[in-house]
Formats: sequence, C-alpha cells, structure tokens
Amino acid sequence: MKKEKNRRGLAAKSGASTENGPSYLTVAREAVVELKIERSRFIGYAREVDSEAAAREFIARIQAEHRQATHNCFAYRLGTGKQEITYYSDAGEPSGTAGRPILGAITSLGLTNVAVVVTRYFGGKKLGVRGLIEAYGQAARRVLEEAGSIQRVVTRELEVTCSYAELDRLLYQVHSHGGKVVETDYDSEVRLKVAVPVSAWEKMQALLEKR
Repeated sequence: MKKEKNRRGLAAKSGASTENGPSYLTVAREAVVELKIERSRFIGYAREVDSEAAAREFIARIQAEHRQATHNCFAYRLGTGKQEITYYSDAGEPSGTAGRPILGAITSLGLTNVAVVVTRYFGGKKLGVRGLIEAYGQAARRVLEEAGSIQRVVTRELEVTCSYAELDRLLYQVHSHGGKVVETDYDSEVRLKVAVPVSAWEKMQALLEKR
C-alpha cells in the first residue's frame, strides 16, 4: 500500500471556480460495472467520499461483499492542491499493476473526493504485467464514466447553537450564502453543523458572532 501527498494540483476542470468560489469535480453518483477480460471478472465500484474514513469504510464494504475474490484493489483521491491526498493498494497483485492504474484513471479524469475499488475473480489465465495494468485501468475508467461527474463548491464547516426562535433567520443566512446544513441536533437549543463555501466562510462566521 502506498500513500502520497501530491503537490501537482488537479486537472483544470477540478480547479475551476463558480460564483460561490473554488470548486472541484467529483463523481455524480455511486456506480458499478463488470468486465470480463481473458476469463477473469473485473468488477469496478466508484463512490464520492469526503474523508479518508469515508473512503476506507466504502472500501471495507466492498471487500466484505467479495471476501472470496482473488483481489480487491483500490485507490482514492481527496482534496485539491496542497491539501490533496492520494492512496492506493495493489492488494496482492504485482507492484504497480493495480492500485496505480486505478488512481491514474481518477486523476486523468480530473476527479477528487472519490474512491474506486476493482474486484478481480481470477479466471485461470494470467494476464502479465501489461495486461493487468490495462485491465485495472480500464475497469476503473469504465466505472468512473458510468458514475458521471459533478462540479461541487469547496466548503468549510461551522458549528453553531441557536434558540428555536432564531432558527429560521439562521437558516436563511446559511442558504443565502450558498451554505447547507449537514447535521442537526434538537435539544433545549438547536445545534447545527453547516457547510459554507470558503469564499463566504469569514463573512458567515462574522454574522454568527454578532448574534
């Protein structure tokens, strides 16, 4: 297994900006595809993830579903620019023949915040190093194409507590700044976790402090 903190930055599409600030490209939905190559079954899975914990949870789920598989190889990519993290695993295949081609498919499409697992059931015929690289890369690219892509605004989270009387006004402020509520806890007061575009984060924080 190998972990990389990559300084190269994302492809142009993922480094774009919208009216709400910096954005990135990720998969639009979870997807699965299956290919048969020289009698081996390759099953590709892709999903959007927002943290290493989420990526590992997704990978563990696929590994559990395919305990009998010959290999469950994977890669994920998170963040942009200096915050970018990539991780990949050949999961028992010859070094460099599985995890890296999967990661290559992710980066070539300019995607981030995505995890891909390619499960292989060996069919009795060896593919060789070049054949494995092509097979894993093809399976990864196919599932990413099936998943589609979507542009998302880079956000930063805020936690805030308010009274029930203040809630409607607070929600209006969050939504008017392009933010969204990601977690809510209703008790004697309302506790919210909100995600706000980085371009509006300081302004939103200042508004909350004035309450």
